[in-house]
Amino acid sequence: MGKAGRDWKQIYTIYGMDEWQTLLFLLLHATIFFLLSSLFLAYFNPICSFLQSLSVFSSVLPPGSARFVAGFIGSVTALSAVCLFFAAGSFAYSSLSLRWEMSQRIVGAVNDWSNVRTALDVGCGRGMLLNSVAMQFKKEGSSGRVVGLDRKKAITLSTLRTAGIEGVQEYVTCREGDVRRLPFNDDYFDVVVSGVFLHRVGKEFGQRTAAAAAERVRVLGEVVRVLKPGGVGVVWDLVHVPEYVKKLQELRMEEIRVSERVTAYLMSSHIVSFRKPSQHLVGPGEVRLDWRYIDLINKSH
Repeated sequence: MGKAGRDWKQIYTIYGMDEWQTLLFLLLHATIFFLLSSLFLAYFNPICSFLQSLSVFSSVLPPGSARFVAGFIGSVTALSAVCLFFAAGSFAYSSLSLRWEMSQRIVGAVNDWSNVRTALDVGCGRGMLLNSVAMQFKKEGSSGRVVGLDRKKAITLSTLRTAGIEGVQEYVTCREGDVRRLPFNDDYFDVVVSGVFLHRVGKEFGQRTAAAAAERVRVLGEVVRVLKPGGVGVVWDLVHVPEYVKKLQELRMEEIRVSERVTAYLMSSHIVSFRKPSQHLVGPGEVRLDWRYIDLINKSH
């Protein structure tokens, strides 16, 4: 199947949807609020009469308070239903059509695939980005291979299935592993990519905590470590892109580029691309960089 002209039904048929429970949760609550608002609209006068019969409305509050409260509750439930339906639509679009589009953009961020022989997708999930890279190998007539890494074996098996459907299974390898300590040698891959994954790392510590930020930076350091000198990294992620750029600058990466803002899952997202220096010359007063991330937080404690 070709990359162009693919609609959400085709994407869903092949890849399904990650975290479909979230979409179900949003749709369920949106439907409940919609039904409640419809009831308030259909039975507005009886509801007003019921509220007016309550002692607090008949003796304490001024006349018309019952109608105001009923109208306010009905408006809030209707507005809640609209917001939840919008959130559900945004989640579905981000998980399917937008994710496919961004996968193509990530592949396009690598200017020259002709010399790429090894690639890695960190947090490959169901394989949408992984297979997009494999399709690029197939298009180039390359003998290259792309490795998909995920921490769950069940996901890697599902990813191999999607690669078979896309007709790129000979270009794809899946591996179970910890993204905090990538199970690959230094300077191994020509290209490393990742799509809306890094922000999940360290979430057990809380997204805004220093410990979570340290875990995300650790993974970014691992990405740099396994890249060959001159290799290209491309990361699409939510919210935390400024901290990635700062770390890449500290690691002396070259050609750091940040895309325009793209709204995904109702949050800000960007694609960050960079190139690992072909060589790092150590001058007077400089220390050779070690790509591995060393956690110095709270070391004194």
